[in-house]
This record gives sequence, C-alpha cells and structure tokens, in this order.
Amino acid sequence: MTAVLEVRGLTVAVGGGRHGLVPVVRGVDLTLCRGEVLGLVGESGAGKTLTALSLLGLVPPGGRLGGSVRLSGHELVGLPVRELARIRGRRIGMVFQDPLHAFTPVRQVGDQIAEAIRIHERPRPGRAPALRRAVELLDFVGVPDPARAARAYPHQLSGGMCQRAMIAMAVANRPEVLVADEPTSALDVTVQAQILQALADARRETGAALLLVTHDLAVAAEEADRVAVMYAGRIVETGPVAAVLSRPRMPYTLGLVGSVPRPDARVVLTPVPGTAPPPDAVGPGCAFAPRCPLAQPRCAGTEPELAGVDGLSGSGPTGADAHEVACHRTAVVPHLTAAELFPSSAVTPPGTAAALDGAPPAGTAPSAAASEAVLRVSGLARSYRLPRGRGRSERSLPAVEHVDLEVRRGETHALVGESGAGKTTTLMAVASFAVPEAGRVEVLGQDTALLSRDTARRLRGAVQIVPQDPFSSLDPRMPVGAIVAEPLLAGHASRAVVGARVPRLLAQVGLDPTDADRYPHEFSGGQRQRIAIARALATEPALLLLDEPVSALDVSVQAGILDLLLRLKQDIGPACLLVTHDLAVVRQIADRVSVMYGGRTVETGAVAEVFGRPRHPYTRALLSAVPLLAPAARPARRRITLPGEQLSAAQPGAGCRFRPRCPVWAALASAQRTRCETGLPPQVPLAPSGTHAAACHFPLGDVAVHDSRTGTDTPWSTGPA
Repeated sequence: MTAVLEVRGLTVAVGGGRHGLVPVVRGVDLTLCRGEVLGLVGESGAGKTLTALSLLGLVPPGGRLGGSVRLSGHELVGLPVRELARIRGRRIGMVFQDPLHAFTPVRQVGDQIAEAIRIHERPRPGRAPALRRAVELLDFVGVPDPARAARAYPHQLSGGMCQRAMIAMAVANRPEVLVADEPTSALDVTVQAQILQALADARRETGAALLLVTHDLAVAAEEADRVAVMYAGRIVETGPVAAVLSRPRMPYTLGLVGSVPRPDARVVLTPVPGTAPPPDAVGPGCAFAPRCPLAQPRCAGTEPELAGVDGLSGSGPTGADAHEVACHRTAVVPHLTAAELFPSSAVTPPGTAAALDGAPPAGTAPSAAASEAVLRVSGLARSYRLPRGRGRSERSLPAVEHVDLEVRRGETHALVGESGAGKTTTLMAVASFAVPEAGRVEVLGQDTALLSRDTARRLRGAVQIVPQDPFSSLDPRMPVGAIVAEPLLAGHASRAVVGARVPRLLAQVGLDPTDADRYPHEFSGGQRQRIAIARALATEPALLLLDEPVSALDVSVQAGILDLLLRLKQDIGPACLLVTHDLAVVRQIADRVSVMYGGRTVETGAVAEVFGRPRHPYTRALLSAVPLLAPAARPARRRITLPGEQLSAAQPGAGCRFRPRCPVWAALASAQRTRCETGLPPQVPLAPSGTHAAACHFPLGDVAVHDSRTGTDTPWSTGPA
C-alpha cells in the first residue's frame, strides 16, 4: 500500500511559564496508507489531540513544532501559514471533538459547508451550486431532512446531527487524509454507530486514510486496521489492531485492555494504578516505569526505543504492518494476564468465572423474598413548564410519560437509553421527593407524595446522589474533608462522629486520609469522582443515585471507579439506581436493567436475560451498536443502525414512539402495522422468568430485520445481537 501520510520524529513543545517550552509530543512516528484506518489511543494527556492537530500545523500560541510531516511526499512542517491554509480542508480534513465549538454559531450550517467548498474548489462554484452540494453531503452522511438541516444554526441540531454535519464539511473536497479527534466521545451508543458508519462511508467514497483519535479501545478494535498506543507524548506500542489489542507486548497496553468492561460478559477489571506524569516531570527513563510492576533499574535510566517485538529494530514484518513496542521487558509481558500484572488493582465482580463460590450469577437480580424494596416507582410522569413567549401561552413539555421500576436492597438497577429518553429526569424525580404529576414513588415504603417536612428531612439522608460532573458539585472554596463532612453536619452529627468518619470514608474510596486538607482543583477527574462518592456515603444511605458516574473518565480511571462501586456493593450493600448510556458498564455492575425510549420503559428484567435475549427491537439495536474489544469477532458482528432521531415524549402521536425507526415495524405486513400505529404497547411479562417484560406488540415475532452493514435480512428472533 502507498503511504499518503508519513510522520517522523514529530515533536511539539508548548509554553510552560517560568519553565520555558515543555515537550508534550516527544518524537512520534506514524504512517498512514491510502484507505486505511489508524487508531491513536491512550489516556487523557498522552498527547493524542496535539499530535493530530500538529499534522495540520495547528499548535498552541507560542508552541514549537519539529520533525517531519510529509503528505504524499510534500513536507508540511515549516510551510508558510497561507500555504497550510490551502491544504487544510482540501487535502487534510478535520473532524473536531466538539462540533458546536468548531462551527460558527451565527451562520447556518449549510452556508459553512458551502464556504469550505467555494474556498478550495476550482473553478470556484457559485453560492447556489455550493449550497446544493452541501445538502447532498448532509444527505450522504445520514442527516435526516438535509435541506432543513442546512438552513439550521448549529445549536438547533442534536449532537449527533452536528457531528455528521462536521463530517460532511471534512469530506466536502475529497481529502487524502481525514483526522477525527474523539468523534464519538460524548454520544449515545446508537448515535456513535451512526457517526462511525458516516466516517466509514466517507472513507469509502473518497478513498481517504483516516486517523481516528479515541480513548475508547473498543471503537479502535472495531474500526481501525492498525493502532498506535500513546503514553506521555510517545508511541509505546503500534501494529495491526488484532496483534496489539489481543497480544499486547507493553505493560501499559495490557493494563488498558484489562480495564475495558465488556457488554457480553462480566470480566475481572484491572485498572492501571497511579497517573501519568505531567509533561514537565518526565524523567530520562521510561515514563511508565513509576506505574509498572515489571520496572527494573535500567527502565528508570534509559528510555526504550520503538522496536520489533523480538527486540531487534526493523525485524519481523516490514513497513506499516510491523508490531513494534517501546519496552525493556517485552519478552515477559506475553506470559502474563492483566490481573497477574496488576494483582493489587484487580477486582472480581460477582458472576465472573473467577468469582467466589456462592456468588450470584452475572446480572441476576435477588429474588423478591431475599430483600425488601428500597425504591418502587410505578406509572411515573414528569413534565417541565415552558415560560410564556411572544404570542404564546404557557405550556408544559413532557419528559417522562410512564416509568415502572423497583430497586431492592443490595441491588443495582440501571436505566439505559439515548439522551432525551428521560433517564436523568426519572432520577431527579426520585431525588427531589416531589409530588409526581402522575404515578407513585415510594422510598423505604413511604409515598413521597405524602411526606411531611420533618419526615422528608429524616428520609433525605437515606437517599444520596453522585452527579455526572463531580467538579461542578464540589465547592472549590472548601477542603475535601469539609465537603465529605457536610452531609453529616447537616444531619446534626457530633464533631467527634464527623472527625472519626471522614478519614474512614476517604480511605474507603481509595484516597489518603491526609487528602482531607486539600482542595478539589488539586485532584484528577477520577479522584474527584471518588470524593463525590465518599460524600454520598457519609450518611450511610439505603439508596445511592448514580448519574453517569464514569461517562467522562478514561478507561483506566473508569475501571477504578467501577472497581470501587463493586467493592462498596459487596462490603456495604446500598441499593443503587444507575443512569448510564454505556451498556458495558451495566453488564459489569448492574443486576437489573430498564431500557427507556421516548419517556417510557420499553423493556426491563435481569441484565443476563435482557442482554442475552432482548425482546424489544430498540434494545436489540442498542446492544448491536456497542463496540466490542474483540478484533477477531468484527467480521461476524451485525450492527443494526437506527435511522433518524429519537422522538421525545413531547412530540405527540398515536401508537408506539419507536415505530418510525423500528426495523421490525418496517418488515411487517400492513395489517400488522396498524397495531403499532394506533396503540401504545403495554408491558408484557415474558416466559420463563416472568420478571423480564417488554412493551412491544411483536416481542417474539420471527420477522426479518435488515442489516445495514452486510445488506442482508436476518430473522429478528434468532441469534445474538
């Protein structure tokens, strides 16, 4: 294959204040061939994004770029800004992580795509032809109603539609290289599948090479041909995706792979202990040595060079297919598992093969007789009042229409679904103790609609919440010890009790008791999440509400938080209501799951039953869209890509809300379709357990479903998702 992009010895140094320029990217070598996908993975701060931006000459003000970047043989480093501007968008297209910040907010999306066409295309087209081309590009990347989307402003589009519009702009001039910086990092799994499909279509249409920057190893495993692992500004392992992720030879890579939860089975997670060094603290030796259990004296003194897996530079496969590692102990790693390499951090969740005898099977909920219900929600409805506008009376916006769930003591119940499904609204309705508009919420057997002020105050300590963004919920002016003590003081606990419990809580969540005197800004994201959990545990609650507790964390940090939650569940046993869009997290720590769509519960049951044999087509599509860290399974995977966007509870219409996107409904005869079009399906208990229920008129129908990836029709009721 012909190399279209060759990067050799790339360095980027940025201003470090009084320390001068600090090297952040330290000698990166990359090769991209035409039509291939290279995944660039690693923890936050490794230098992935800065590496990607530097390919286009985009470095921070005052930064210094070194090394060589050759695009089809032409050197880009050192080119004048005007010449680089002619290359950006024409020969190298960029898909930014946050399209809302990349688009100009005061111009319509279609105008911005048309502008990219008119700047680079010769002869220069007129405005009207360029706008028509922009609409065609939006349609190509799967934006519903592309003409309307072209007239919209960026804030009027959903996150997924905005990202697809960014892809349309990136491929508008048929570039030779596409650079995608975390294109799916904040998206739901179904929208993520749409974005990855749009990138694949764009690559096939243009023949461009794709540099995919991501912290999600499963996405890299499914989409990339080769993968490069970055740590502390350097490539520490690179090669074909199957070789690197299935047979890693670098301890850091092995630890990353061992940190990834799987949606198809509970596994022993092995978070990598410690944190990466800041750029100005990297020593002369291997940057990973302080965290590496295999480190020897020479690791601290000499930085290893990237070499073939047998230790000889240039040996083995040649060219882009070589498996290369920068490690002095590469001969030892193949004989170890991640749990053996990092034994102190490994946690065995109940239900895994390595679990203790007598542990419950994976994803099976406790029996009704085994534990009492801590939370019971039935028929919950919630809406938000919209303020009056010009010529518009006050109206309400429905967010949740009908939710039923039950959480028992010692059980973790997960709420899953796309953004806008009503998951967080349901969580907040429970946390607020407010009178629901419809339905009933019972906490510890007490109806929240009937609580007196004193009863509600006493019950408040029994229900605690861990927010999605802990930094926004931690008072920056208070030391951590005071933050953790606050719920205890609010409950009128004595100073002696507070003084004894705070150090114990910090130790319980994996922090040092001496951290009590430090402030939130001095901690990493994962450590701040641990502080939020410690504060929530201060009152020894019976119910813990977890709102996307790991969504913004790196894979290794995420594994550490999941490890903590599993240990707390085994040691303390509070009931947990978990809101998440990550189905792999659900499989790892939840006992039961409720799938929400358009403000309603569409399927519920034990995790093993729902994930093993989904009965609702939406659940099946969610599971099929989850990427797997199994490159060998990629050819056999069947992804069901849902068209369009989710209908919210605020959008009126008769019948099933999922119908416009449902592959089962599309395959039904017209007489059968009428049921879906006219009536909302009730929750139907399914044999054999009776606790697994789905709200679908055809939950067991043997209906052929069209597979967007293979172009074939598959029986709906057979085979795993």
